[in-house]
Amino acid sequence: MKSPLLTLPGAIPAEGVDEGVAAHYGDLFREQRALADGTGFVDLSHRGVVTVTGEDRLAWLHLLLTQHVSDLPVGRATEALILSANGHIEHALYLVDDGETVWVHVEPGTQEALIAYLESMKFFYRVEVADRTADIAVVYLPAGSIAEVPEGVVVRETPHGRDLFLPRADLEAYAAQAGPPAGILAHEALRVEQYRPRLGFETDHRTIPHELGWIGSAVHLQKGCYRGQETVARVQNLGKPPRRLVFLHLDGSEVHLPTAGTELRLADDGPDGRKVGFITTSARHHELGPVALALVKRNVAVDAPLMAGDTAAAQEAVVEP
Repeated sequence: MKSPLLTLPGAIPAEGVDEGVAAHYGDLFREQRALADGTGFVDLSHRGVVTVTGEDRLAWLHLLLTQHVSDLPVGRATEALILSANGHIEHALYLVDDGETVWVHVEPGTQEALIAYLESMKFFYRVEVADRTADIAVVYLPAGSIAEVPEGVVVRETPHGRDLFLPRADLEAYAAQAGPPAGILAHEALRVEQYRPRLGFETDHRTIPHELGWIGSAVHLQKGCYRGQETVARVQNLGKPPRRLVFLHLDGSEVHLPTAGTELRLADDGPDGRKVGFITTSARHHELGPVALALVKRNVAVDAPLMAGDTAAAQEAVVEP
């Protein structure tokens, strides 16, 4: 859905998955600094919004999700995954319960497939699933923000900031008083800095939660059965994931930023060396310079210098080998 905030001064539309909101409003680094200082907001109104109502909603979701939500306190934010039977990540859900409704936001365009799966699993449970994307917009307020939240708006509060489930009809009016807008590129740069994976960016068709550090934050190891749990338990107890997430400091002298999918090789092996991983998200950070998240093979030494195409890259371990 195309956001009305694309009419704000300086707005440059985002492309790809984030099409429909602004990439930036004319000054990427100023927007990043504002968010880091706890001011401004980010328009995430392109994200899918799903609600689950009914007295069985938490008990039912508990059976389907990787997270322990049967006793989720009112107002406590959490995140969860839905896995395939083989333990591969299919959906990432960011949710909060307001006492009557579980509010979820998901990656743009994934809500229909998520709802189809949830509907297929309703059976005799007293639950109702609804797509609220058309009438609810997600707005992000950074950690430390003192911006007011309109009465009645559901808030999902995390250490990284607050997600507002705002009526879409109120989006323009809220933007006018919420402080300077920041685009999705600023939001992404801070996400990379915080090592936070994103579905469809850090994941592919064979990603398992252990590779991205989602164990604990999105996967509860002490809960009952859910689809894909066997893989989670086996890797946790008996093995190691084949890949691991790393944070990269990229050579700042290069003009071009290596894009997602750029192959990684050991610097000592030269340009013809074997592929040991690939970049998943790259960004220009207002303090750190060019940075990226990447997936590398588990056996790559944590201190090994890498090359992202022609760009030198120094790694920090996010998931230990």
